[in-house]
Amino acid sequence: MPELNSKNFGRRRAKTRFLGAFAATALGLGAVLGLSAGADAQGIAKEDMVMVVSVINTTNPYMISNIEGAKALSAKLGIPLEIVNSNNSSQTGISNILAILASGKKPIMFVNTVASSDAPTIVDAVKRAGGYVSIWWNKPDGYKPQNVGDNFVAFQKIPGVESGRCGAQAIGEALGGKGNVVLLPGVQDSTTSQTRVAGFRAEIAEKYPDIKILDARPSNWDPQIAARNAQDLIVKYGSDINGVWSADDAMQIGAMQSFENAGLLDKVKFASDGLYPKTLEDIKSGRGNKAIVGETFHRGYMASAVGLYTAYLAATGEVKPSTLPPEKRESLFKLSCVKTDNYQDYLQYDSADAPAKFVDRLVQNGPWNTEPMPLVGGAPEVMPKS
Repeated sequence: MPELNSKNFGRRRAKTRFLGAFAATALGLGAVLGLSAGADAQGIAKEDMVMVVSVINTTNPYMISNIEGAKALSAKLGIPLEIVNSNNSSQTGISNILAILASGKKPIMFVNTVASSDAPTIVDAVKRAGGYVSIWWNKPDGYKPQNVGDNFVAFQKIPGVESGRCGAQAIGEALGGKGNVVLLPGVQDSTTSQTRVAGFRAEIAEKYPDIKILDARPSNWDPQIAARNAQDLIVKYGSDINGVWSADDAMQIGAMQSFENAGLLDKVKFASDGLYPKTLEDIKSGRGNKAIVGETFHRGYMASAVGLYTAYLAATGEVKPSTLPPEKRESLFKLSCVKTDNYQDYLQYDSADAPAKFVDRLVQNGPWNTEPMPLVGGAPEVMPKS
């Protein structure tokens, strides 16, 4: 937990004031539109819908892929799409969502929240506008769709603890069980980052007691921030760093560039989450003396398409969320743990038409039974014992 200095306190107080003002504005918006909390919009016609994909930034390849999935589903269903770029800011993201809600269209939303604490404010505003929303990756554990109502259709994610454990295994094996590593988590107020970090730390503690974690620098899922943090870590620890784990590939991309600039790339092993195209290129080429030793696989376009389609089914009345089993309201979808000797199995999911093909399968099979990302269980995740 970060030190609560005056600067942090000021930021938190400013955010609290902002969210309070936002909630009041959302109440006013509901009155203008003639809506009450929990307004029933079952059976919304397509011409009255607007599809919305909200992402943390547009520099991270995962977020860019989120947008591609939304575009593919928008084209498939014939519903217009709005894109919200939060620019790494909760306030920016929430303000942009509010502007879209003011249009009068019924929002069908996928939200990749900047911070877990954003979820209740966003869901409440969408609910008052008579829309439907699926939240991906981050929300407070105690904040459940079942307790909010049908407008909060689902919370969905890929298991984070498993992801962190996969990365730890890859680095642990590559280092022969000995050495020093540094970590690049995502956003601190992110359950996704927290679970991935917890999985990594637990696996190292349980299986590789001779590997020391030197430092951790949250890097906001941003390659540029990760590059700067990696530079700082290189200055601080130099050649003592033997391994780098990042909570996703965007941050790994930035970190690898900094280690290459310092002439250390071929002396360090890397593992991360995503197996994105740039990472695949580096694995194929053997960049940095085969610096990348492990990845986990999932795709942003799959997540956004699943989230949006789940919300769409609720909006049209094809699914009534309150009748769904708990694992379909708080969901975990399949994660694949990938080593450098089997990455070829996943190349098919990066073809130019891969998002459209996935959407075709999604519409045919539904959001809980579409390969390679079927439902595997219910959230919240069980955190490893510290």
